[in-house]
Amino acid sequence: MKLIIIRHGDPDYEHDSLTEAGVIEAKLLAGRLAQHENIAAFYVSPLGRAQATAQYTLDALHRTAETLPWLREFHAPILHPDTGDVRVPWDWLPQAWTAEPRYYDKDKWAETEIMQEYGVGAEAQRVYDGLDRLLERHGYRRDGLVWRPDHPNNDTVVLFCHFGVECVMLGHLIGASPMVLWHGLCAAPTAVTVLTTEERRKGTVSFRINTFGDTGHLLAGGREPSFSARFCEAYDNADERHD
Repeated sequence: MKLIIIRHGDPDYEHDSLTEAGVIEAKLLAGRLAQHENIAAFYVSPLGRAQATAQYTLDALHRTAETLPWLREFHAPILHPDTGDVRVPWDWLPQAWTAEPRYYDKDKWAETEIMQEYGVGAEAQRVYDGLDRLLERHGYRRDGLVWRPDHPNNDTVVLFCHFGVECVMLGHLIGASPMVLWHGLCAAPTAVTVLTTEERRKGTVSFRINTFGDTGHLLAGGREPSFSARFCEAYDNADERHD
């Protein structure tokens, strides 16, 4: 089975929709996905920017998607110890989060005092549970740290969602701390991530990331990927994102 995870197009966060650039990105993405065969199902976050992104693909393929509440952007705002403001639990300054060894641990990353205070672990568990239910629906049942193929298949399942929740899902699928993924990866708007099941021994399945954050459809359409989700390459780059 292939699992395709897609971040929404360039966002207009104020209106929970897409910018003009985001609309162009979503249309180029639709052209890319139209070439896929065996897409068994589409699922989408309830948030407007993801719904708008998905709709271009759904219209092109004459398909519908099921909205899953747990696919919304990961929602567990915390008081950042490095900046003093309340916001998403990623985008920490590196000198702040890297000083805590537990943030590198797939099981202990949400056990620090601040993560517990703001319920980050409970929100992550909600995502883990939702993903496990979805995979079981499509034939793969989680058993400890692997999956059992109750109905092994070559289907493709597509999820339209957000960078934060994507990293939580990836951490669950490959056994990694979301803190490492949140701070070490960047999925630009409409970036495509592909995971594939591997059943090397009958009855035992793992997931492998074959592609992460691919934006080839944008480059093929003459578009540069958006800078969204990144910070300034050099501090003196005044035209790039600072915090």
